[in-house]
Amino acid sequence: MPSTATVMKLKRPLWNSISTMKYCSSSALDVLRPGDILKQPRIFSISDITEYSKLTHDSNPLHFDLELARNAGFTDIPVPGMLVASLFPRIIASHFVRAVYVKQTLDFRSPVFVGDKIVGEVQASNIRQIKQKFLVKFMTRCFKCDDNVVISGEATAILPTLAVKLVNNHD
Repeated sequence: MPSTATVMKLKRPLWNSISTMKYCSSSALDVLRPGDILKQPRIFSISDITEYSKLTHDSNPLHFDLELARNAGFTDIPVPGMLVASLFPRIIASHFVRAVYVKQTLDFRSPVFVGDKIVGEVQASNIRQIKQKFLVKFMTRCFKCDDNVVISGEATAILPTLAVKLVNNHD
């Protein structure tokens, strides 16, 4: 655990002017505690799907052909689920420099379509100190603006510190 002197240096207002990245906590410190929530919104585009496809070689035509997607029962072009789930490691890594993402479970509940506003959320559920690092389990979920959960699961990361880096990402 950080020393009392270190913790005292970390004190600052919780709600900074952060438009796209939010940190919610029950404590007045920006030190991660069980129950703390980190969120990030994202709207995925056709360009995002194209770049994802190039990087992963996932060329499933459902993600590019509206007629094919509709014939498969979708109302629009679905965003690849793994692309949406990439919000989880992004949120964790942007708040904890040198975080190591070690485990993720995912339950895909509902499709995400191009243009949907999605909010990715990670909530610290268990924190265990191992030597000079912290093994943290997070409950993860992505949801649409109407609170419809589209992906849920759990993630585990090794963090070098529990100090939360407040960031402002523009996407």
